Amino acid sequence: MDLAQFLNGMRDPSGVPFFPVVFQFLMVLTFTLHIVCVNVVVGGLAISIWEAWKGGPYGRRLARGLAKASTIILSVAIVLGVAPLLFVQVIYDPFWYASNTMSAIWAMLFLVWVCTAFYAAYGFYLGNKKGDAYGELKLFWAYVAFGAMALAGITIHTLTMEALLPDMWHKWLIDGNGALLTGGARFHGMALGRLLHFFMASFAVTGVYMILYAWYFSPRPDMEPEYLAYVAKKGVNIALYGTLLAAATGFWWAGEVPESLGFLSNPVFLLSVLAAVIFILYLANSQNDPANHAIPITVLLLITVFVMSYAREILRMKYVGAFDYSIFAYKLNLSWGSTLLFFATFVLGLVVLYFPLLCAFKTGRTEPGKVVVIPEKVGSLANILLVGWFIVVAGLGIIISFKNGTLP
Repeated sequence: MDLAQFLNGMRDPSGVPFFPVVFQFLMVLTFTLHIVCVNVVVGGLAISIWEAWKGGPYGRRLARGLAKASTIILSVAIVLGVAPLLFVQVIYDPFWYASNTMSAIWAMLFLVWVCTAFYAAYGFYLGNKKGDAYGELKLFWAYVAFGAMALAGITIHTLTMEALLPDMWHKWLIDGNGALLTGGARFHGMALGRLLHFFMASFAVTGVYMILYAWYFSPRPDMEPEYLAYVAKKGVNIALYGTLLAAATGFWWAGEVPESLGFLSNPVFLLSVLAAVIFILYLANSQNDPANHAIPITVLLLITVFVMSYAREILRMKYVGAFDYSIFAYKLNLSWGSTLLFFATFVLGLVVLYFPLLCAFKTGRTEPGKVVVIPEKVGSLANILLVGWFIVVAGLGIIISFKNGTLP
């Protein structure tokens, strides 16, 4: 059996319940949101440490703000990270499961790194919560959190690269004496340009977050305009230079890609370059008053990251396509019921989340001590939809259980 037959034979024999292109789009979309959150955490921790060292009073206050944000955004990043991982497991299952088997110990350690980063980020925030906002910071837990996030990034990078190189699997699984390596403790497939690209992008995204920070808190009278101007100015500079570094390492990564894949001439890759150029030019044009351009900058960032994420997916398709593997050739067993339930849950979830997000948004922009008024209908609708969703899902579960004979 050749490698192409082997890979296609490893597909789930039950097939996929809906069209693979839908899973692919959702995978790219959720990965975009996930990686933006991860970038803010990594970049925020790094900038916090730097500002605590060199930033002066305003820098130390900013470090505290980023410390608090890292705890919340890391929680969101973890939740959002589940979605693209599940979609990868659905349409690229032979590759993902193989890499996780070859480096099984590291796949498990990834969870350790993430948990460590999560609790260390809280330690950093709580350890500096009390006292003067402009005072010195305790940085031990910041180092731990940043180091754990770096290890998590390196681990997931390597697992992803291993999955893209099935022609190397037999070399990685067999030692010089012909014995099968089942320990799962080895690392393979490192691509330095690709790894650095994602780390450099963290500064670009965090810089944009800092611009949004200055814009968001601008209505509050208890937030000093000079401090917010400091954050916005530093943010736009970090975003600009971070994007330039991300672009440079991105071309380094592209240079590591085999020429036979023809990736550099792919229209999606060229579109991602164009999006990055537009984003850089807009950042450069926003130097004088970055907070006033916060929303357009954020929109451009999200578009750029989405297009780049799709270019990344195109590259993955080219890697696996070299072995006659196509997600569009996956066996299709349409399941309209489960698919409709999935999308209905997704839309309903967005509507329900609107209420707490609206509360958080308005509360954060209001001076402490003042009452924030939210329309009662918004909260009532969220509660009704949530209760209705539980009734429908529980009811379907009971009906199906009786139908299949799992309940008497």
